[in-house]
Amino acid sequence: MERACRRAGTLKVGPHRLRHALAADMLRHGAGLTAIGQVLRHQDLATTALYAKVDFIALRAVAQPWPGTDAA
Repeated sequence: MERACRRAGTLKVGPHRLRHALAADMLRHGAGLTAIGQVLRHQDLATTALYAKVDFIALRAVAQPWPGTDAA
């Protein structure tokens, strides 16, 4: 990974970071945790859940105000 990043002229990233990025991207595009776990070859769904963190910035864009509040 270090050599590939050097050749590409990017900051050094490891395989763990790439796996997180892939899981987050798949989640953003609507993939379920089971599908993500299969791609990452996880045997336990709890492990997949660690990789596929919720994107709170994206969630704010679709969140609705609580009923009865004046928030817009």
